[in-house]
Amino acid sequence: MKKFLQAILVLLLIFVAYVLFKTFTFSSKQLEVEPVSKIDIPDSSIQRLTEALKIKTISHEDPANFDSTAFESFNEFLKNNYPLIDSVLEHKTFNQYSHLFGWRGKDLTLKPIVLMGHIDVVPIASPEKWSVDPFGGIVKDGVIWGRGTIDDKFSVIGILEAVEMLLSEGAQPERTIYLAFGHDEEVGGEKGAVAIARYLEHEGVHAEYILDEGYAITQKLVPGVDSDVAFIGVAEKGSTTIELTVDMDGGHSSRPDAETAIDVLAKAVAKVKSNPSNGTISEPMQGFINQIGPEMGFVNKMAFANLSIFKPLVLSTYESAGGAGNALIRTTTAPTIFNAGIKENIIPTHARALINFRIIPGETSEDVLNHVNQTIDDSRVKTRFFGFNSEPSPVSPVETSGYNTINKSIKEVFDGVLTAPNLVIAATDSRHFGAISPNIYRFVPYHINEENISTFHGIDERIPVEDYKNAIRFYRQLILNSKGQ
Repeated sequence: MKKFLQAILVLLLIFVAYVLFKTFTFSSKQLEVEPVSKIDIPDSSIQRLTEALKIKTISHEDPANFDSTAFESFNEFLKNNYPLIDSVLEHKTFNQYSHLFGWRGKDLTLKPIVLMGHIDVVPIASPEKWSVDPFGGIVKDGVIWGRGTIDDKFSVIGILEAVEMLLSEGAQPERTIYLAFGHDEEVGGEKGAVAIARYLEHEGVHAEYILDEGYAITQKLVPGVDSDVAFIGVAEKGSTTIELTVDMDGGHSSRPDAETAIDVLAKAVAKVKSNPSNGTISEPMQGFINQIGPEMGFVNKMAFANLSIFKPLVLSTYESAGGAGNALIRTTTAPTIFNAGIKENIIPTHARALINFRIIPGETSEDVLNHVNQTIDDSRVKTRFFGFNSEPSPVSPVETSGYNTINKSIKEVFDGVLTAPNLVIAATDSRHFGAISPNIYRFVPYHINEENISTFHGIDERIPVEDYKNAIRFYRQLILNSKGQ
């Protein structure tokens, strides 16, 4: 027995030594750069953003509600406010309201880059709950308020301001730069981003990298990290919606059967919701772990450094965090519509539900459908895909000049920020540009925190004036850094 206990102790010591060795050799991989001096941003730049916010370029789910006059006004806004861009850059429009600007580079042997954004915004669901007019373009207490300040006129105008500024300085980029601004991102991008991407593909354009909206600079949102963390999205989740239907005999509510169509469908939806797909560490999540793990406190650093041992604990931690944390590790399940019945005393013969899934890289919409059918395991429930399936995007590499340029530019403008790749849990227009470049990244230079995270597509959307100024500085620096390697 004594020898057995000694053997156990030796094994335990070896295990502890291994864990500690992995932890202490899990060193920082953060890029070290010198911050650049802040350039002055004139008040006129702020005025132009507020003017853009006043234009109600809303994308409605019902095409009949499309207001063409607002998008025509935005066209005029671009022409009137950016005269150098209008006169120097090649300009093409797609379906009247989406724009592609081409800024010819000095060295045409270098692959171009594509900077993206979208000019449309989502509707205002509850205007009475806003503190200000959502389309007032209001600046107060050092903050710019209004629909589009985060998503996504902020980045569109920030890019335009940076380019107009460089043009006024007589600058010409080393490589050609395309500015691609769609007008229907919020409803799928078919008339905007898709049309632009097809044109670029037809013209034989192969970009060094593409930068679109996506992640931002998080503040106090990463457990165990006090510093600001800028996430660069290297992939985005897919999306599929599955329709569940049940057809059964109905009748009078005074003599219901043991199960009705509503009962069967409700049980099916509940089973799917309570049995999500397995959690996993996707490639983008692994990139986050590699970059941010060494910057954490000892316990978290130890878990990330020894992921092969502590993976179940890491997955459990993110799962229990709910929301975005849970979304980073699995395909999510969200019942969104349930329809049944026409009168209070009639048992319906038909019940229907829609469940939306956001698919993690490594899985497909077919995997989701198979999981749903296996989970429900009831022949009375019929399932089928509803609407358009969008598979997860490919994962863009981080060992590229494009990623390095974005990474460097972030650190030069935002002193002391940590950076890491990660998975974007929503969809962007960039998913349509896979034929243009394998190097697609998703980052917008503003700070997101507990105070403003709920304003995205929500109430009182806003950004600090200084964030907007830094966005112009970032895009300017990014263009200057996008040279030949």
